[in-house]
Amino acid sequence: MKIGLIGLGIMGKPMAKNLLKKYPDLLVNDLVQTAVDDVVAAGAKQASNEEIGKTCDVVLTMLPNSPQVKEVMLGENGVASFMKKGQVFIDMSSINPVASKEIAAELAKNDVEMLDAPVSGGEPKAIDGTLSFMVGGKQEVFDEYKPLLETMGASVVRCGDVGAGNTTKLANQIIVACNIQALAEALTMAQKAGVDPNLVFDAIKGGLAGSTVMNAKAPMMIAGNDKPGFKIDLHIKDLNNALDCAHTFGAPVPMTAQVQEVLQWLHNHEGGGKDHSAIAQYYEALSDIKIGR
Repeated sequence: MKIGLIGLGIMGKPMAKNLLKKYPDLLVNDLVQTAVDDVVAAGAKQASNEEIGKTCDVVLTMLPNSPQVKEVMLGENGVASFMKKGQVFIDMSSINPVASKEIAAELAKNDVEMLDAPVSGGEPKAIDGTLSFMVGGKQEVFDEYKPLLETMGASVVRCGDVGAGNTTKLANQIIVACNIQALAEALTMAQKAGVDPNLVFDAIKGGLAGSTVMNAKAPMMIAGNDKPGFKIDLHIKDLNNALDCAHTFGAPVPMTAQVQEVLQWLHNHEGGGKDHSAIAQYYEALSDIKIGR
């Protein structure tokens, strides 16, 4: 199987390297040449979007948001203009589900199938190949390409037709953001009350409050480590899409709106490139403490 992957950022680059372990015939492209060079050194081949569209059995994208996916696929000389019946497009980006449906409708005009398959897990799980894929698309297309996605993920679940994957991802991002905010708030309260946040974490992580989010983000908050596994600006993007989707369908999302304001404050205070665990720094600024330090 010849695979094309466009988008070699924090997530896309390690995902490409995991693909190469099973699918050595991998063509890649990205605007950042150093990222391309790194993946080429691992065994991939650099190719233009035109070559990817013309020659690959399946085209993958891992891009920041809806406009970038639309431009790459449907823009002037976009990949879709070179694809034909029998090829498949799998978008692993986290975008608005409405955009996923629009792209799928355009591809369908040339009998090209599509899956929207956003991921969760951040850079660490992208590196070790244990991402969670939330997939939308036809059952038969999902069944055929599930093994490909499993080279990059430990969980691959079909959630419905095209758009369902990104709807599920938006639900995931709401839960993650609200969990991180609650964790930061709780550790701040503990420290202000004179209790060591390290001990609070150790005491509660095995109980009902424990979660993957807590295990990943509490140590970062306590250490003051804001190196991005998932950047605040990207979470802002996801929650903007979540708010748009919720408003479209009339779903109440007051907690999402509140945590979005916290993230926006951090963006406005030079925090957009930090890990989303830096939500803790919002509380540190308000309370004049450093969690765990």
